[in-house]
Amino acid sequence: MTAAKPVIAVLGAGSWGTALAVLLARNGYRTLFWGHDAARQARLAHERENARYLPGVRFPDNLIIREDLLETAEEASHLLLVVPSHAFRATLEALQARLPAEAIVAWATKGLEPATGRLLSQVAADVLGEDRALGVISGPTFAKEVAQGLPTAVTVAARDSATAEAIATWLRSDRVRVYTSTDLIGVELGGAIKNVLAIATGISDGLGLGANARAALITRGLAEMRRLIEALGGKPETVMGLAGIGDLVLTCTDNQSRNRQVGLALGKGRKLQVTLAEIGQVAEGVATAREVRQLAQRMQVDMPITEQVYRVLFEGVAPQTAVEALLKREVRPE
Repeated sequence: MTAAKPVIAVLGAGSWGTALAVLLARNGYRTLFWGHDAARQARLAHERENARYLPGVRFPDNLIIREDLLETAEEASHLLLVVPSHAFRATLEALQARLPAEAIVAWATKGLEPATGRLLSQVAADVLGEDRALGVISGPTFAKEVAQGLPTAVTVAARDSATAEAIATWLRSDRVRVYTSTDLIGVELGGAIKNVLAIATGISDGLGLGANARAALITRGLAEMRRLIEALGGKPETVMGLAGIGDLVLTCTDNQSRNRQVGLALGKGRKLQVTLAEIGQVAEGVATAREVRQLAQRMQVDMPITEQVYRVLFEGVAPQTAVEALLKREVRPE
């Protein structure tokens, strides 16, 4: 007799959370879908689609809209968080007392904790304990394409291969290929750093600097990513995988990327806050630029592209001036 599939709660009702909730439901899981805005959740329940973020993608019948976080946590077998990084700790703290002991907690958030620069796996262990089964989902994914059932490949990382495989099982389908890893550090950092580099390439393209400059930024950005991952104990081979170069290339070259959109607007002279308001969703690379810069300084890792993105975002440096600063750097062997 086949065991019943577990109930999975998806927390976070943005585009990526919606796409993952739809995917899990299509895969036959009873999927509880929670968002922090009760009025918006009521609209999702009535309309049976997220018209704001993924219009036209109908919710399967086994995707259940929920408005109460604690009730959702109590009913679920496992959790998948897709909340912004700034809400990650607070969400875990709110629900941790209601979690079943055997519940796996996974997340698809790509960022670092604001102010502390801690990896989200470190935050989760702080709140839920070192013994909790934890894992992260990352890789080159746009929510719209996943929701449309287009071919996608992702990586799931956890401290042990059994947890990674358990989470991967939730996601696998005939359209989604899932690889597993035990390199939590590398997978998490790759997903965070690539957003900063996408802002850089967007700035370059917004300034009209051409394909050569974009390719150079991606390549040298990959070197920055590798240096920081290795400095923190991650595996260099992760950089060459889906959560590294795969996600980096996708985010830096396609205008579906919110972080690339931020960079494009800055390169064209638009104001940051106006651009963020127009996008209407969190562009994780903005906050992550500050945290990655601080992390690089603490670890004494050279990350010149990240440094210039930080200066544009937070010190008012003109994008053209930042590009010139990169071009004037001392020549060195590759």
